[in-house]
Order: sequence, then C-alpha cells, then structure tokens
Amino acid sequence: MIPHVKNRPLMLQRFPNGIDKEGWVQQEIGKHFPDWIARVTVPKSKGHVTHPMANDKPSLLYLANQACITVHEWMSRVDKIDMPDLMIIDLDPGPSSSFSDVKRAARMTRALLDELSLPSFVKTTGSKGLHLAVPLKRRESFEEVHETASLIGEVLSAREPELVTTEFRKEKRRGRLFLDMHRNQYGQHAVAPYSVRALPGAPVSCPLDWDELSSSTLTAQTFTLKNVPRRLEGDGDPWREIKKRAVSLARARKALAEMG
Repeated sequence: MIPHVKNRPLMLQRFPNGIDKEGWVQQEIGKHFPDWIARVTVPKSKGHVTHPMANDKPSLLYLANQACITVHEWMSRVDKIDMPDLMIIDLDPGPSSSFSDVKRAARMTRALLDELSLPSFVKTTGSKGLHLAVPLKRRESFEEVHETASLIGEVLSAREPELVTTEFRKEKRRGRLFLDMHRNQYGQHAVAPYSVRALPGAPVSCPLDWDELSSSTLTAQTFTLKNVPRRLEGDGDPWREIKKRAVSLARARKALAEMG
C-alpha cells in the first residue's frame, strides 16, 4: 500500500465504535498526531487544510490505531500537488446493474483507452464497483485531466447509452452504471489500493490483473483482509509497475476531440 499512497494527501474514515456505529470523515490532521507523521498543507476553497500522509509502515499502523479503517488518497503527490499522476475512472453500478455489467463496462473502457494508446490498470473498490487507473507523467493540470476524463465518459456513454451514463443526478440515470469522472478534480479523492472498507467481511480495494475479470465469481468484495496477504505472497502486486507506464494525455485529448 505504501508505494501507492506515499506523499499523497489522505482523507481518513474513522470508526472508533465499530462499523455498526456511525463513523466520521477526517481531512485535517489531528492536533494529537505525533510530529513524525508526515503532513501537507494545501489550499482549499475556504482557507487551507493540513492532511496527514502515510509514507511508511509506522504511519499506517498509527492510523489503524486511530480507528481509521478506510484511507482515501488524492490523485496527486505533494511535490507537484496541482499535477495528478493518476486519472481515475470510477465504474459505479446502479441499483439494477449486475457485476457482469461492471466488468463489461470495464472492458469497454479499456478498449477505448487502448484506442487512445493509454495504459490502464484495474482494481476492485471493495464496495460495489471497479476503478480504472491511467498513470500520468504529471504534465497536465487537474483541469486538463478532468476534461480528458469527461471526454472519455462522453464517448463511452454514446457507444453504450443503455449500459452507462455520465449523468450526475441519480434520478436521471435510469438504473444505468455511472461513469464517475469527478474524482479527477483538485481536492477530490478515491479509495487507496489495498485499503480495507468499513463493511462486513473487511473487503479490500484490490488491484487486479486484467484477465481476472473473466472469473464468474469475481465481485467488488471478493478480496478481503483474510485473503489479500496470501495473494500478495504468491503473485505480488499487479500494480507494481504502474509508475513505469506513465503517459501524457495530450495526444489522447486531441484524438477524443476528433471523435466528438
């Protein structure tokens, strides 16, 4: 988990009374956090927020000891806070969507990304859907990355209008799978790879190999706190080479504009 979250501002979901009781979201680092926990102060719409980071194992252990179950990460790192190194496409199933629909949407999205010569990595969210990640060289701003992601969503929804939608309002989605591109904006976040979710069974947001989508038993909650350690011991992290595949979005943005 550490290579994926290192030097990223974090948002914490804490449940000191257990997951069957109401927890809370924490962005501002607690005053009681020790000095050795890395932190970064970033501008927000109203002032500034100082986020904690988890750059090493002791920091992760400290967060766990603070009843933090789920860690959400920014799409950028502190040395270039305005330049994302990830573009995230969140496949959020509707009430009538099956996980087969989610996997179909993932393959469809990957096919478009292949057309655009963009590498893609996939992981379960540990909740309901899948995340696709495109690693970036940090040459584009959040605004440019969000614009590119939005264009990708428009093309996908035009190709499969009965399956997916970019409609933000739930009542207008008509049960279709939501292509959530809004995580690619400044200050937004997504569940971190290998983070546990605050759900029964302790499901984990787990990076996958693409061929694992062919499994009929795969769901968003297949991987848990119990089976992920054994998985990593055997096959390692499917995302371990993600940084080496980083790309610029300039050509893809031009190609998407021509598609439109």
